[in-house]
Amino acid sequence: MKMSRDEKIINIAIQVLPQSSKKESYDLVDDAIKVIESSGFNYKVCPFETVVECTLKQGLKLVEDIHKACGDAGTEKMMAYIKIQSNYSEDVTILDKMEKYE
Repeated sequence: MKMSRDEKIINIAIQVLPQSSKKESYDLVDDAIKVIESSGFNYKVCPFETVVECTLKQGLKLVEDIHKACGDAGTEKMMAYIKIQSNYSEDVTILDKMEKYE
């Protein structure tokens, strides 16, 4: 059975730049990464962003969960940058892009 476009795996790159007068930014980024870890999705932490494999709907929900978790952890201001790579005919994986470098 053919998967619909909405069921295809995409890559979503999530970069959060949280700020707080009471907590280190790196600690707040760690809180964001904990949300990604607990999602059960395949992911790769990179120096500037974390890339996650999931469906588009799951990815957008994950961004919402990260936004809430950072706020709950003490973030006062935050910039978030999101990049999405999709292919309407097949899944997109991290390994497809990284295999030759690892």
